[in-house]
Amino acid sequence: MKSNLSKFVLYIMKQTQEIKSFFYSQYFADGLRITIGCIVPVLIFATIGQFTNGTIVSLGALLVGLSDTPGAPSHRRKGMIAGAILTTLTFILTNIVNQNVYLLAIFIGVACFIFAMFAVFNSRAANVGLMCILMMLIHVQIHYPLAEAINYLGFYTLGGLWYIAISLSITQARPYRLAEQELSETIRYVADYIRLKANFYDAKIDNDKNYLKLIDKQVEVNQHQENLRDVLFQSKRSIKDTTKVGRYLTLVFNDIVDLFEQSMAAHYDYNTISERFGPTGILEDFKNVILKYTNELDNLAYQLNTNTQPKPLYDFDSDLSRLHSKIDQLDKNQEYSTFALRKVLINLRDLVRRIKNIYGYSHLQPDDVKRKEIDDAKRFVQSSAIDFKKFRENLTLKSTIFRHACRMAIVMSVTYYVFEVTNITNNVYWILLTIMVILKPGFGLTKERNIQRLIGTTIGGLIGALILLTIHDPTVLFVLLVFFFLTAYSLFRVNYVIAVLFMTPYVLIMLSFVSANTLDVTKERILDTFIGGMIAFLSSYIIFPNWESMQVKESMRKLLIANYNYIFQALKEIAGQAPSITEYKLTRKAVYVETANMGSTFQRMLTEPKKRQKYSKEVNKFVIFNHILASFSVTLMNHLDEMDNNYINKDHVRTIRKILGALEQSIQLLHSADSVDAFVPLTIEIPNDQFANTDVSSVDGQLLSEQLDFLNKIAQDLHKIVQDLHAKSTAMSENELPKALS
Repeated sequence: MKSNLSKFVLYIMKQTQEIKSFFYSQYFADGLRITIGCIVPVLIFATIGQFTNGTIVSLGALLVGLSDTPGAPSHRRKGMIAGAILTTLTFILTNIVNQNVYLLAIFIGVACFIFAMFAVFNSRAANVGLMCILMMLIHVQIHYPLAEAINYLGFYTLGGLWYIAISLSITQARPYRLAEQELSETIRYVADYIRLKANFYDAKIDNDKNYLKLIDKQVEVNQHQENLRDVLFQSKRSIKDTTKVGRYLTLVFNDIVDLFEQSMAAHYDYNTISERFGPTGILEDFKNVILKYTNELDNLAYQLNTNTQPKPLYDFDSDLSRLHSKIDQLDKNQEYSTFALRKVLINLRDLVRRIKNIYGYSHLQPDDVKRKEIDDAKRFVQSSAIDFKKFRENLTLKSTIFRHACRMAIVMSVTYYVFEVTNITNNVYWILLTIMVILKPGFGLTKERNIQRLIGTTIGGLIGALILLTIHDPTVLFVLLVFFFLTAYSLFRVNYVIAVLFMTPYVLIMLSFVSANTLDVTKERILDTFIGGMIAFLSSYIIFPNWESMQVKESMRKLLIANYNYIFQALKEIAGQAPSITEYKLTRKAVYVETANMGSTFQRMLTEPKKRQKYSKEVNKFVIFNHILASFSVTLMNHLDEMDNNYINKDHVRTIRKILGALEQSIQLLHSADSVDAFVPLTIEIPNDQFANTDVSSVDGQLLSEQLDFLNKIAQDLHKIVQDLHAKSTAMSENELPKALS
């Protein structure tokens, strides 16, 4: 009874913490910032009888605000200014041509192509491009005479400047707030990853399915780490900072990245461990301690997010001592060696030590951030510079972004022309808007976004209609309008369905202030959303379709190259040519990035039609085996870091070379004419006399032998998967050639 009560109390505390964390999160902060930027101008101008001008100011704030994605202050500032200038230029050009259907149709096609191609630069540029398309679509059916157009641009510019002033003021007042929020999110996702790792100590869990969940979570962890690197290490303030805040956040982030790597380590085959020690009950004890550790990480994330003094939730010493005693007890039975369990315990102790260190950082005295530390860290950040060479290089049908841009241009131009000429609907811009939002580079993403928007619009439309039928008080309606707006923009990056669900009532309530036929508008919006969704869905299937099977082999090749380079560090370590910490971490990061890319590719493949999933069985196996390979590679590097024990022998080196040889063969098989990254096999000489004093009988050496044998088996299994895929794709190509010729 007591146990159930404590679990219930813990659950309530956790849920309360979740809700509170959201209100402190960057998502709510973004929503609040855009809400203030958009609603305040409408209120001010409405009081002086200029509601329409207020909405124009609000639009300027909205489009510039949506260009303001997380990142370094300088990048955000440049993004907002670029967004303001380019959307203004788009309005001018749209207003010039929108009186001629033919000219406008051509302009829509050209503009959509150019702005969709912005994605080749970076995600911020892609967002600016989308805002420009949105600006064009809003005005495809509205023409302003010169005087009105100048007036419009004046108020629009005012809105953009108003939002930029809000955003920069907040950044200036709280320069590290975004970094704190992103760091908190990163820690939460790492906790979720470790929570999934704990499942391997449960005999009832399907390990293969759990591996796939792990890979999905790793994709999310990697994304948040990239965002945080950009925020922390691209900021001039971080480099010059002499307060303890920048130093503290840098230290915590570095430890969290290392902690994540440590959590990836696998010290033994989980199936074997489960068979040997499952009946003893000790694996359940391990799982409980690991889950307790994830609660500690959640607690740390919460305290960082709420900007409170971080304090530990648990003392793990008694838990670790109890595990140690149970392992000693198992040792007395002498049925199996417990060395693998001891290594897991050591790993767990190291994780506990790391989080203790993190809690200790909060007591640091003000200290300069070392310039070298920042310079090294900046090597991990992807460049955000606009390189027009990328634009030119992607002007080929082999480019996913180019195919998407062509598809976007054709669909938007033709849809506008057909619906405008035939007068099927009075609101072609809403159909075009739906296409813009739903149409994505890949079929799977388009399908997913289509379903989400249809669900959100339908439910949101019904909620909006119900509100307008039952509530007629303008004040209450305005309060609801603000609520729906704030919630929608707070949830866009968290849950798109719910965001659309809240955005739809907002639009309907807003329209009710300027139109009497709101219910008719509701029905039209739902119908237009459905039409736009269907057009987007069909076009992604028909026009320059981008199936993941077309890119999957290259994704696999890049991942194997990253693994090869990482494992090669082991030979460099053994040869006494250990890489610098920065070089090592860059190599490790490449594995994380390519693993995340591979995981994303596989996720998207599973959403495509069955007949397009050419290699799904092979890719599924590849993804699982690669994650196992990466986990054991981390363990290998951790072991070699303890080489003072002198347990490395010739057999170990020979096995490592076998592993690298298997990976090399797989990489060569996956090479194609479209391969971008060149692969050059690496070589290194290790003197024979280096192993003269090796303790061949050491327990550490024996465990390393077992782990390397398992790692070699995984590498061979990966090679077999690649061979099968190569044979399958070759046979498929041979079958398709006669069809193409006939």
